[in-house]
Amino acid sequence: MPQKPYGLICPITRACDILEPRWTIPILVGLWAGSTRFNDLRREVGSISPGLLSRRLKELEEMGLVERITDPATGSVDYLRTEAAIALEPALNALAQWAQCFIDAEVALCTATVSNLMWTIRKAFVAEALPRRRVVLQFRFSDPDLDYSTYWAILQPGAEAEICSSIPGFDIDLYIETNHVSLHGLLLGRATVAGELANRQLYLSGDAALARTMSRWLRRGDYAQLDGIAMLPDQRRPPEETQALRHVVVRRGPTLAAAP
Repeated sequence: MPQKPYGLICPITRACDILEPRWTIPILVGLWAGSTRFNDLRREVGSISPGLLSRRLKELEEMGLVERITDPATGSVDYLRTEAAIALEPALNALAQWAQCFIDAEVALCTATVSNLMWTIRKAFVAEALPRRRVVLQFRFSDPDLDYSTYWAILQPGAEAEICSSIPGFDIDLYIETNHVSLHGLLLGRATVAGELANRQLYLSGDAALARTMSRWLRRGDYAQLDGIAMLPDQRRPPEETQALRHVVVRRGPTLAAAP
């Protein structure tokens, strides 16, 4: 059933009408991050089904925001942003900055899946801050009901980080025990390694030098340097309470209030 138009004389409402269907903006952000292949986009976006991603990409192509390129030699397909999509970057950038500063940290971080975080973390390792040898990290998550609670990161000089969910057969250099909110907070600059260790949301054991320098070799996101970021609190809400609040809680200065 087609949605009824807003009926307002305002260009912003028309932009919202185009961009508001679920997954549209995350797909554009995934393309912005450099993913061009279908499977890479699906991993980048998160828990979207293949059928829905295919439908959304077709819709974005029809709207002139995505260009579908097929290699006749191999049959491979790439999805590229058009000039119209590239022109949206300042608006998306402004949304990201607003979210970092005004959406409650626990609410903002609660929806990421562990598998998506581990896909994202591949790009978060700073090679120059790691030893010039193979480094193996084990991530164990305390969250309930996970398909996989343990992942391994294999980091080798001159190679892309490899993430696996089965035992890699190498000695473990550093054991990292955490939860998805804590790790997400570290990646987005909503938390610090020292703070999460002190709050007992993060436990490190193994190579003492790697543990000591985690804040150097784990790169924080592009929006981690903003002033006024809403940080994770020392005392965390129960997961069910955070889920119940995730659509309404915004930050107003040092306090929280329900959005109108």
